[in-house]
Amino acid sequence: MKFRLLVADDEKNIREGLAAALEMDGYEVVTAGDGAEALNRYEKGDIDLVITDLRMPGLSGGELQKKIGAENPALPVIILTGHGTVENAVTAMRNGAYDFLTKPVNLDHLSMLVKRALENQELTLKHRNLEAELEKQNQFKKMIGSSAAMRRVFEMISRAAPAKASILITGESGVGKELVADALHELSPRKGKPLVKVHCAAIPETLIESELFGHEKGAFTGAISRRRGRFELANEGTLFLDEIGEIDQNIQIKLLRVLQEKKFERVGGEETLEADVRIIAATNRDLKAEIEKGSFREDLYFRLNVVNIHVPPLRERKDDLPLLINAFLQEFAAENGKAVEEIDEKARAAIYGCDWPGNIRELRNCMESSVVMAKGSVITEADLPPTVRAKSEETWIRIPLGATMEDSEKIIIRDTLSYFNGNKSRAAEVLKIGRKTLHRKLAEWDG
Repeated sequence: MKFRLLVADDEKNIREGLAAALEMDGYEVVTAGDGAEALNRYEKGDIDLVITDLRMPGLSGGELQKKIGAENPALPVIILTGHGTVENAVTAMRNGAYDFLTKPVNLDHLSMLVKRALENQELTLKHRNLEAELEKQNQFKKMIGSSAAMRRVFEMISRAAPAKASILITGESGVGKELVADALHELSPRKGKPLVKVHCAAIPETLIESELFGHEKGAFTGAISRRRGRFELANEGTLFLDEIGEIDQNIQIKLLRVLQEKKFERVGGEETLEADVRIIAATNRDLKAEIEKGSFREDLYFRLNVVNIHVPPLRERKDDLPLLINAFLQEFAAENGKAVEEIDEKARAAIYGCDWPGNIRELRNCMESSVVMAKGSVITEADLPPTVRAKSEETWIRIPLGATMEDSEKIIIRDTLSYFNGNKSRAAEVLKIGRKTLHRKLAEWDG
């Protein structure tokens, strides 16, 4: 990166001399003959550091520094001053100037000062970018991914979270639908209120109504006291209904009423209660197919599916595998007190080659098992679970006897590329060649 500096001084010889010296240091330099011209040049953008004389006709260097500091406090401004105005230069520093130099300027000192100021600025920007990235990661909780598919999910979450609308999260088992619900609540205005979760498939059909709406004492055998339901507990917050497709139609009718009227009664009770609850539901079922079969109400589906966020299966976002592998590796190494630091190429290729029908949950279990079984600091293919090893054993590349080295190279590269569904980055990583080399070879063979 080539930094662009702005030098402002009403004395032409000083201005041009400083510019020439700074250009010899490798900087791009623009100049201004007074404060107004300097401010105009700064406002056009692309200035990384300003060097300005303190006393200039019209807009002074001190006033220029104040205007720049008010808009961009991180931009370093170095003040040049005569011996008689050092006190004014110190005042400028109190107002945010980076440093000051007295005239005549020591060019070596100026060079050092500029270098240090730009390095500090870069560190500050990197720190801010890191903080922003950490904040973003914190917003999405434990959701890991940078693939295009996951960026779309993150964008949907960011846009939908502030609204009041109900959200239906769809996707296969194990893709992380609950993490999406966590992120939606965390980014919503209800963040400080309860996030209550109901795993509908885990609750017996006879108890789901009581679980959702609560019950009065004596409502049924075993109801020895009044119990508040999940809707009451989630009041002013968020209610996450996981595996919503598992509830029967009687409960679906009552759930529809709450969504429409925001009112309900406890089991065995007569008092009508109100609940201000944002509903987030999730399912791994095709609810449209369930509607066709008559097992899921269409009106409830439309009430829940105001916004749909689909979480892709792992096989459709294999670009995220390196991030996921490294995150799980660090997590389970720390959890188990093991110094496992990496995974070798054969083991990595075996993991990349799996379709992961159990998605993130299955990959997570695989990495936990592999860390536990690892004998040293590196996970090998032998440390992987048997199902993953068996899959890797199916991925042989067969080279006919008598094939030339060139033909063998073509087979290896093309079969590896095919194995990774045309993903050149992944193929190049496993083959330990650069992407440019891979592209060049493919272009030669196809040309």
